[in-house]
Amino acid sequence: MPPTTLSELLERNRQHTDRLDEDHFAAVQAGQEPAVVSMACSDSRVSQEGMWDVEEPGWLFSPSTIGNQVWDRHEGERVVDGSMLYPLFQTGTEIATVVGHTGCGAITAALDEVRGTEPDLPAGVEKWVTELKPVVEAGLADDRVDSDRDVGLVDQLVEFNVDRQVEFLLESEGVPAGVSVYGFVYDFQSVYGGPNGRTYLVNADGETDPMELRDRVPDRFDEHVSRVV
Repeated sequence: MPPTTLSELLERNRQHTDRLDEDHFAAVQAGQEPAVVSMACSDSRVSQEGMWDVEEPGWLFSPSTIGNQVWDRHEGERVVDGSMLYPLFQTGTEIATVVGHTGCGAITAALDEVRGTEPDLPAGVEKWVTELKPVVEAGLADDRVDSDRDVGLVDQLVEFNVDRQVEFLLESEGVPAGVSVYGFVYDFQSVYGGPNGRTYLVNADGETDPMELRDRVPDRFDEHVSRVV
């Protein structure tokens, strides 16, 4: 773990402000109308602003949860997580993305629990891992997921989980009509065969067939469409 100090945090913020133009926030000081809300996994290696090359404020609404889960619990029922729903409901955002990533620790922990090897986790983390267990169990029962394949089981389940999160958004009454929902996997471990840092489109409004997905993007982005399950 790289060490840091309070002084380094303040120095990093000073460097941040020094790089900003005086009018950097001028267009968004009175409010926000983000173009995209993107739910990624809570992971220090997964930068949403980085993967989408975002420099301007107000373009991306970027919540994250353990295992890029778009749901939460309210009075015992699954509901769309408020951080995901807020811009769709309040600011008119019409594109939602779910971004899993290769080597996901949350999927790994849920898989361990399903296998009976329960990790010792704090309650706040255990809650989210428990929510993933049914997804992992369904993935293991799916014929497309195979532990004997060259692609690791965790990475197959990462993609399966993205599909389930997209499906939940599409079926949720709380999500306004007309919102497009896209599922991606962020690869920094060369699982999908392309450059590290690429996001791969694996789902578009419930469509998962790679040939159909490629029909939805310009030809120059064909390499950004791929699936492992």
